[in-house]
Amino acid sequence: MASPHITTGITNDLLRGALDLERTADGVLPHRLPAWARAQNTDPQLATAEAMPSGVRLALRTRATTIELDVLPTKMVYRGTGPRPDGRYDLVVDGRLAGQATAGGGKVLTIDLATGTSGVEPGPVGTVRFTDLPATDKEVVIWLPHREITELVALRTDAPVEPAGDGGRRVWLHHGSSISHGSDAESPTGTWPAVAATLAGVELVNLGFSGSALLDPFTARAMRDTPADLISVKIGINLVNSDLMRLRAFGPAVHGFLDTIRDGHPQTPLLVVSSILCPIQEDTPGPGAVEFVDGRMRFRATGDPAERATGRLTLRVIRAELARIVASRAAADPNLHYLDGLELYGEHDYAELPLPDELHPDPATDRRIGERFAALAFGPEGPFAARA
Repeated sequence: MASPHITTGITNDLLRGALDLERTADGVLPHRLPAWARAQNTDPQLATAEAMPSGVRLALRTRATTIELDVLPTKMVYRGTGPRPDGRYDLVVDGRLAGQATAGGGKVLTIDLATGTSGVEPGPVGTVRFTDLPATDKEVVIWLPHREITELVALRTDAPVEPAGDGGRRVWLHHGSSISHGSDAESPTGTWPAVAATLAGVELVNLGFSGSALLDPFTARAMRDTPADLISVKIGINLVNSDLMRLRAFGPAVHGFLDTIRDGHPQTPLLVVSSILCPIQEDTPGPGAVEFVDGRMRFRATGDPAERATGRLTLRVIRAELARIVASRAAADPNLHYLDGLELYGEHDYAELPLPDELHPDPATDRRIGERFAALAFGPEGPFAARA
């Protein structure tokens, strides 16, 4: 087995799915929001979520048979629950999943949801190693863990590497909540956007931010400025479970978000997607609350359904409003489309594959949502269908 003696600096041209690359004391840290947007954010949850590299991957062209990646992960633990499994690194060779690995060491971020406090304990650098790869020219993609902040320290191989080309694939830019982020997906290629992108043969930029799909203007501006051939925005669940706004503010906020995207992408196919089924918040407003049952996290809604009459948001209210907004705008914007999230996961799906914590899909459901999105959005009659 050849020794991986060639060290290659990790630069933007080796990465896909990141909007910025920050140099740290240990290496480089991929971000999914640019520095100027991060400077406008005041929410620690979003700061953590955007630094988790969901959809971010190294894309190389090489004849290497051994690849080593030194990393410094930050592993998140919720107080009152057991530790999560170490994040997986998915190795894809010439379009096929060829291996998975984890990294030891790393920092530990402990979050107390009851008090809103958190703390970080330091930890050592770990190494991810893939061996016995074919000694042929190939495209190698290493998907980074979708829910661990991951500083990239060093890349070593036993043959030279260069950036992989995109093969002319279209770029799909997506924004959504923790469900788009892939909260409970088993691995980074198992998040529903990654499943859909793989099936559709497109390059994914995933701006799924756990808890933070909140129509933030800086997120819209980041999307405006990001090159993309296809754009989707999934809106609903975070606005309900954060109880952030009322119906009066929601409509103008959606219009403003879409207007900003359109400033940079005036004719790009743009798909607005509403929430999948979430029974606890279909007709009950937020805020959402967390409880622990036998060491497992579960979510519940705490609002009063009667307050829908005063403008409190629920998922059913948001779906109706999104459908109305898109229909009203589509008369002058034929490249704007709407997809009801219940077509991705509805009542029959919940009966078969219930949400384990009443909010997030399990891995099998993530795959089902991704497959359905690929068929509905990228299929022959879908808004993202390839046109001759």
